[in-house]
Amino acid sequence: MLMGDTCTRGCRFCSVKTSKAPLPLDPNEPKNTSDAIAAWGLDYVVLTSVDRDDLPDGGSAHVAETVKHLKRNIPSLLVEVLSPDFRGNKDHVASVVNSGLDVFAHNIETVERLTPFVRDPRAKYRQTMEVHKYAKEINPTLVTKTSIMLGLGESDEEILQTMKG
Repeated sequence: MLMGDTCTRGCRFCSVKTSKAPLPLDPNEPKNTSDAIAAWGLDYVVLTSVDRDDLPDGGSAHVAETVKHLKRNIPSLLVEVLSPDFRGNKDHVASVVNSGLDVFAHNIETVERLTPFVRDPRAKYRQTMEVHKYAKEINPTLVTKTSIMLGLGESDEEILQTMKG
């Protein structure tokens, strides 16, 4: 998990620590992450991170730099980023989308009606949908994906609406 072990958001389903002011980013993390993954001999890696709303760019440059280190160090490695929404900021989303990753993931988590009860108020359903739409506008051939939790009281119709986007 990139950018520390403390998130600036408090989604109700998540057990990651939260704080309004987490520790500063480790400037060596992108290189150290790349070196560790190279030593493990992986073919595919999923990078995830906490949300860092305390940072001006939400940590997008840090995530992008990690991907760039990985691709320089291990050109054959497939890299998926399970990305924050960066509060919907298109420049910050573009930084990650244009970093050389192979798969851009950002989770919708639940249906629209349940979003206010499940996710942090800053993680909005429509914002997540826009992040995905923008990622595809930047790079139409990029593989994008999302995940949804089921069993929270959603209807079949709501699930279908979410899947259709």
